[in-house]
Order: sequence, then structure tokens, then C-alpha cells
Amino acid sequence: MSEITPKRIEKIIYVIRGQKVMLDNDLADLYAVLTKNFNKAVKRNTDRFPSDFMFQITKEEFEVLRFQIGTSNGKGSGGRRYLPYVFTEPGIAMLSSVLNGPQSIQVNISIMRTFIKMRHLLASEESLTDRIEELEKGSDKLFRIVFERLDNVEKKVPLLPKDRNKIGLK
Repeated sequence: MSEITPKRIEKIIYVIRGQKVMLDNDLADLYAVLTKNFNKAVKRNTDRFPSDFMFQITKEEFEVLRFQIGTSNGKGSGGRRYLPYVFTEPGIAMLSSVLNGPQSIQVNISIMRTFIKMRHLLASEESLTDRIEELEKGSDKLFRIVFERLDNVEKKVPLLPKDRNKIGLK
């Protein structure tokens, strides 16, 4: 298992059905358990995971996800037999009550910090978008003034006669 960093966690957060989620096999990898055992632990505690905490993705969603992350088609030996479960942020927080141990606690803390960091980034992005829109409004006024002045200058400058002597090679 490689080191658990915010960058690594960010790479395995996907958007499905408009929600940020993590796949069961990615979470199992972070918690250093087999996906099969991870899902067994969750299924023993299904009442802790309502549909807004965890859900199984459809075959179509899985195909789109497979295309995004570049996994094999699963037609050869090995691969998944069942569609994966995905966990939303509250579902991942609930995992801390199901999976115990020092590593589980540290993994959960890292994941929650990453989600918080992403939320802050989104909030700052919205504020930057507002600032850019304000700048665009101000620049629209400035460009309108510049173009009006150029039109005035164009009206005052006389047009060259069509029968003038041209410079250059014929």
C-alpha cells in the first residue's frame, strides 16, 4: 500500500449522480483490506448506510466510470463480479463506526480533511468567479468608451480619394 496523501485521495473521488463519492475498492485499498471483506463489514451494518450515504451504481454508470479511470473491460479472468458500491461523504464518515483500528482512524481523518479542503476550494472558486464577472462588467464599459472614441476619430479623419497615386510595385 502506498502512502495516503490528499493528492492520492483527491484522485479517487468521483462525481456520480451529482455527488462526490468514493468507490468501495478504492476505500478498501486505503483501509488496507480486501474489497470483499470491506463490503462484508458494511453489509453487516446496513442500517448505518442509508441510500444518501451509500448506493450501488448502475451498469451504465459503471461503464462511464470505467471509461474515465481507464480500467479493463472485465471480460477476461478476474475483475469484478458485482457492480461497485459508492460512498458519499457522510457514508465515509460512518465507516469509522464500522471499521476500527489505528489505520482506519488515520485513513478516515485523511479522507475527511480532503473533503473539507475540496469544499473550501469550491467556495473560493465561486468567489473568484464573482470577482471575474465584476471585472468583466467594468471592462465592458471601458471597451464601449474606447470604441465610441474610435468611431468619432474615424468620422473626423478624411477618407483617401480612390484615384490617388498608389505606392509600391504593380
